[in-house]
Amino acid sequence: MSDHPAIAGIPLVLGGNVFGWTAKGDEGFAVLDAFYEAGGRMIDTADVYSAWIPGHVGGESESYLGEWLSSRGVRSEMRIHTKTGMLTKKQPTTPGSMGDPDLYQPQAVLDHLTASLERLQTDYIDLYYAHRDYEELDIAQIVEVFDATTKDGKVRSLGASNFNADRLTAALAVADKTGAEPFRALQNEYNLVSRKAYGPELQALCTSRGIAMLPFFGLAAGYLTGKYRTPEDFENNVRGYRTKDYAEVGAPVLAAMDDISAETGASLPAIALAWLVHQPGIPAPIASARNVEQLEQLLEFTRVELGKEQMERLTAALA
Repeated sequence: MSDHPAIAGIPLVLGGNVFGWTAKGDEGFAVLDAFYEAGGRMIDTADVYSAWIPGHVGGESESYLGEWLSSRGVRSEMRIHTKTGMLTKKQPTTPGSMGDPDLYQPQAVLDHLTASLERLQTDYIDLYYAHRDYEELDIAQIVEVFDATTKDGKVRSLGASNFNADRLTAALAVADKTGAEPFRALQNEYNLVSRKAYGPELQALCTSRGIAMLPFFGLAAGYLTGKYRTPEDFENNVRGYRTKDYAEVGAPVLAAMDDISAETGASLPAIALAWLVHQPGIPAPIASARNVEQLEQLLEFTRVELGKEQMERLTAALA
């Protein structure tokens, strides 16, 4: 995967969903500075971040990152990943309400790309995603409209997010037939407690076609950090509502992680991410940090060595 135009630096994509939201001001810049100094070169964001927050309209993360890129003068060294396809004309109240197939009309995609470039204060995107699939649309339409973004150099590589195996296979077949730029990356949810969105079919497809799978929610929205264990933990955290579904199946996984943490001295976030990068087709997970202390926990995974038996225990922990 090293020759992929969107892959660089240490094997971690820094999640941008928190920037301009829970990570802002000097504290957010400190996270980005520390990531860069540690060799981090990939940052993932989207034009919808963080429209689910009252008073936000989307683009807050891109604008914040654009300020950092401009002030630090490091744009040429970074691989910036962003997405489009989940904004609505009416501000949504939850992430699940952000869909509209009209967002994949040709002019809409080009308009959103232009806006993302302006907010990021750059003239190109390293990896541009179709943020979600709309199965009511002909896959050829989606391939064509995203291919058009690459024609003048504003986008260097394309990715698909939240696509299943059948639709990604169909998209690649269209690109092969027409000569369009193919999706070269996939971003689906995948972690120790949620594995259905990157099952065996997608794993085989990504590995056979050299597609970089960069999973989101690598820490299951924070659940795999171990800080959500009681009802009070869920209620007293801004992201607690996202973790309740994981808790229904995750207790055995946390127990296995606790045991391995005791054996290795590694933190739970480091164990979760170390497991991910040993899965088929995954060169780097996506994870976010609100402060430098959290970032240091994430970066720890690059130094963790899990044994075969420990990996097998983690894999088997999800019933």
